[in-house]
Amino acid sequence: MSAGVAATRTRAGFYLDSVALMRISQAVQDLAGVSAAFLTMGSPSNKELLLDAGLLDAGAEAAGPNDLVIAVRADDRDALRAAFETAEAALSGPATGGGEDSGWNPRSLETGLRALPAANLAIVSVPGAFAAREARRALERGLNVMLFSDNVPVREEVALKALARERGLLMMGPDCGTAIVAGAPIGFANAVPRGDIGLVAASGTGLQEVACLIARAGGGISHGIGVGGRDLGAAVGGAMTLAAIDALDRDEATRRVVLISKPPDPDTARRIADRIAASPKRFTLCCIGMAPMDLPENARQAATLREAAEDALKGAGGAEPGATLREASRRFRHAKGSVRGLFSGGSLCAEAQAVLMAAGIAFVSNVPIPGAEDASSGHRLIDLGADEFTRGRPHPMIEPAVRDAPLKEALADPDVGVVLVDVVLGHGSHEDPAGRLAAVLAPHDREAPVVIASVCGTDRDPQNRAAQVETLREAGVVVAESNAGAAETAAALLAG
Repeated sequence: MSAGVAATRTRAGFYLDSVALMRISQAVQDLAGVSAAFLTMGSPSNKELLLDAGLLDAGAEAAGPNDLVIAVRADDRDALRAAFETAEAALSGPATGGGEDSGWNPRSLETGLRALPAANLAIVSVPGAFAAREARRALERGLNVMLFSDNVPVREEVALKALARERGLLMMGPDCGTAIVAGAPIGFANAVPRGDIGLVAASGTGLQEVACLIARAGGGISHGIGVGGRDLGAAVGGAMTLAAIDALDRDEATRRVVLISKPPDPDTARRIADRIAASPKRFTLCCIGMAPMDLPENARQAATLREAAEDALKGAGGAEPGATLREASRRFRHAKGSVRGLFSGGSLCAEAQAVLMAAGIAFVSNVPIPGAEDASSGHRLIDLGADEFTRGRPHPMIEPAVRDAPLKEALADPDVGVVLVDVVLGHGSHEDPAGRLAAVLAPHDREAPVVIASVCGTDRDPQNRAAQVETLREAGVVVAESNAGAAETAAALLAG
């Protein structure tokens, strides 16, 4: 354990969602003299995290799952005091309970409904032990639900979605962080124009990438409905995916629908295909890594998120512009250099894997897609948003510093010829992820390895995609038009 002083404080019955806590934790840890800072709920798993960090004292041990624990290790008592003052000030600020422009936040569902009697959507973000109860209360009051919380038992998910279907409501989630409802971005979503393409996604960054590619090509989104990562599994059986298709079928503004996920349970996939066959609308299925399947005449399967966006737009589909490959080739020095992929989006990591597999390139990954083989080729694709990297730390979309250490390692590795990275913009994401990436690259030799990035976002996003792209290019990064295009460029370099 590091030298210095450590202490914890507990706020009984005080809850903030994980995103807010991660942001405050990072701000405290960035203070001079602070070596570790955790703001976390007192759940058993979080106590294990504090124990591993050497910060679980008697006060933190006594905290319950609905109590907030502030744990800090610092060089000296002055730094420790400053850390607690910063944390307490952030927790007491007006923005901790709501959005950027929120001046008042209701403390209960009933209070909120009295203030907004016409509301038809509730966002639930409470500890997993209480999330199902709050979601049920919202559904029983006739509200659609976006359930941001995770750690909800699958049996509760099944029951909640059955209740939602009985009442003709949507139950997005659990662990649903992205949605676009009537043009309004919710959670980690991008600013995209309204249009006639509906999205149904069991993948947050998959929804973001498709929506942004459509927007940048001149199209628009009617609705983007997140269903939660387990919805297409055998236990849940696609309950909310089916409900979302029903809703988009009824929506006159929606003419095409894109379904986005990792490979579904086979029986669930068949059930979804049968439902699509009964729809008057055209569908594109992008289940990354899934083998070709029989689909009805009004549906087509796409291998990548880019292909899904192009198909929804009735585009012909196209390769990455030749200029991207020429620029990357000019800098690529290692004829047999390996690829290191460092992704903040799990679905973007999966898509890159699918592209490399199609090119016959073997790799290893911490979240491999079906069909991937364990390889000793040296090519590695890493999802930095996986639990092993985010336990007790902000997600890389929130705090891109999570990527700093593995990026520096890749840049210093003489066997690495290509580094693939994604930069995900939008509401909820870091205010300047490209700037953070550029800062790490500043002392790096721009010629080797070559860094290839994709930027998921639009110019209407808070970070402004055009500005982010310019920052990356000034840092010597080759910027592809899509995540699939970045992976294709890497594969082309390896092929010579």
